[in-house]
Amino acid sequence: MFDVEQIRRAFPILQREVYGRPLIYLDSGATAQKPAVVIDAVDRLHRELNANIHRGVHYLSEQATELYEEARGEVARFIGANEKEEIIFTAGATASINMVAYAWSERFLQAGDNILISELEHHSNIVPWQLAAERKGAEIRVLPFDDEGRLMIEKLPALIDEKTKLVAVAEASNTLGTRPDLKPIIEAAHRVGAVVMVDGCQGVVHGKTDVAALDCDFYAFSGHKLYGPTGVGVLYGKRALLEAMPPFMGGGDMVDRVSFEKTTYAPVPLKFEAGTANYIGAIALSEAIHFIEGVGREVIAAHEEQLLRYATERLQAIEGLRIYGTTPNKCAILSFNVEGVHGYDMGMILDKLGIAIRTGQHCAEPVMKHFGVQGMCRASLAMYNTEAEIDALVKGVERAARMLRG
Repeated sequence: MFDVEQIRRAFPILQREVYGRPLIYLDSGATAQKPAVVIDAVDRLHRELNANIHRGVHYLSEQATELYEEARGEVARFIGANEKEEIIFTAGATASINMVAYAWSERFLQAGDNILISELEHHSNIVPWQLAAERKGAEIRVLPFDDEGRLMIEKLPALIDEKTKLVAVAEASNTLGTRPDLKPIIEAAHRVGAVVMVDGCQGVVHGKTDVAALDCDFYAFSGHKLYGPTGVGVLYGKRALLEAMPPFMGGGDMVDRVSFEKTTYAPVPLKFEAGTANYIGAIALSEAIHFIEGVGREVIAAHEEQLLRYATERLQAIEGLRIYGTTPNKCAILSFNVEGVHGYDMGMILDKLGIAIRTGQHCAEPVMKHFGVQGMCRASLAMYNTEAEIDALVKGVERAARMLRG
């Protein structure tokens, strides 16, 4: 049985008030709140086991190193990687994608090649590829979506050819909630020898991910959206690709031998983990994974789907409100606007009612341009949200609409 009140008690911040009202947090798509076990892990590690990894022979260093490498194995298991060496810890999904965009393109991208990006993407899965294309003289192509938010996969044959070297696509849209069918995209890319980078920031949170079954070549996500700490992320890459790529950054812990004549590099994944890693963040991320699995991924998904259905029905009943992204099987994200109401004004009024939503472009400006809007209001749901909070959101939106439309 899923007991949402028990779940809520595990998140200390949900007990606080904002402007004298109980906090209703509907911005988990930007960053999720942290359960006490994650907060306690960060505190405990700083208090009891703070020592640099991979460098020391003393007890603290050895213990921290062991936990860090165990965390790598936990992440590999959680997303279905074949081996833990295919997991690289980074500062976040943005760092992960930029790492691939630089290191992969240095080895594999040439002038005249093209990179295909979906129109749904977050800026973090657009701008790094634009930089790589500019540096190498490659072309950027775009796979569009329709007004429901469905990627138009039928257009792939006209966009992918023998010059396509990489396809960048989100597992789930951070704005529309769309979960594209990635299989035909990946298969089309592989038929011409292209590789696929999947942005898993939202997908890994709202369902089960299996990168081996998906057969993607790279996969990135951030810890802070998965109920873990900020400042830590994950890059999965197929081992053969990682071994063929040059390092992204140079420094300590990513080398084998260093001399002024020649430097050789450590094997993957250490080749891509220069400097002192956020080992405390990585270990705490594994605690977040244990928490999620303790609740049950399938149970969480069912709860979120029920909340999404309920919220969709309630919001659609508001006069003048439009929900963007209406594909079946979308994840628990609702972006909307109310006719005659600016999103920032809506967000500010809801804030005074203790309701936290996101307003603006959500780092997805091409999505806004598709719909001809400056921005959207976004309510992103999580395991700790309730139908009562949805009711409060609906009442808040109705109140704001009455105030702002006169």
